[in-house]
Amino acid sequence: MTCFGPQYAGMTTDFPRPALVPVNGVHLEVFEAGREHAGNPIVLCHGWPEHAFSWRHQMPALAAAGYHVIVPNQRGYGNSSRPADVDGYDLAHLSGDLVALLDHYGYEDATFVGHDWGAAVVWGLAMLHPSRVNGVINLSLPYLERGERPWIESMEEMLGGDFYFVHFNRQPGVADAVFEENPARFLRNMYRKNMPRTEPQPGNMMIDIARADTPPGEPVMSEHDLAVFVAAFETSGFTGGINWYRNLDRNWHLLADVDPIVRQPALMIYGDRDTVARSPRLPEFVPNVEVAGLDCGHWIQQEKPEETNQAILSWLRQRRAA
Repeated sequence: MTCFGPQYAGMTTDFPRPALVPVNGVHLEVFEAGREHAGNPIVLCHGWPEHAFSWRHQMPALAAAGYHVIVPNQRGYGNSSRPADVDGYDLAHLSGDLVALLDHYGYEDATFVGHDWGAAVVWGLAMLHPSRVNGVINLSLPYLERGERPWIESMEEMLGGDFYFVHFNRQPGVADAVFEENPARFLRNMYRKNMPRTEPQPGNMMIDIARADTPPGEPVMSEHDLAVFVAAFETSGFTGGINWYRNLDRNWHLLADVDPIVRQPALMIYGDRDTVARSPRLPEFVPNVEVAGLDCGHWIQQEKPEETNQAILSWLRQRRAA
């Protein structure tokens, strides 16, 4: 079923039209390219606060290289379902959506690409459903070690209650309302590039960003492209995406008895200016990983689209030749 909404009025004419796909008890809004290459799937998973449109530069390049490119707005985003139950956004549900998406298209497995929170979901998918993942390409967010204590509990002790991960969990609804006061200002402030890495500061950095008048850094995208993100979040709100954060400790428990080693071939792409730090222990948990760095900040595939495409396609070609 094809689905349209006012948020897509600003999309470039060559960006594919979406369809609503029933999976795992919800509907996902899915964009595709390269359907003629059925049998060679690659699934691109966005982060927060993002949208499938964040992969607009990668979709045509991957399709031209012979891939069936599948790009969902994951639950909570765009026109995809937004369950009311917070627990409906845990890793079991998010990874289950992607498995069901493969089933919908008739694929046993696929290469999965994730950025930011999308990378966290792809790492989890590779552990929870290893037979459905034949390769991993993740941007910005490295593998997160489980550790001995739940993640939010540990963050609260180290970084305090105002750290945004903790704040999202301990004060539900507060940040959601702040972001929704002015989605355009929040997203315009978020999507900046070449911002220097800094140590965590007092206060809730996300609320500060949402209310800032003059944020540092250059814009990541044009106002025309930004309008797509703004219109999408004006429709969906921010709660669905923030609910992913509210399941971090639940995810920690879900992974208790899961093999923590990601054994699939993997490519990890870092932004050298990203505020997310590299993981020195990544090869211990992802032994078949290759690492690349690009001179950019957090929004890697949008800040450096050509370089990102080159890194991804080079790695994919090496895998094909192996």
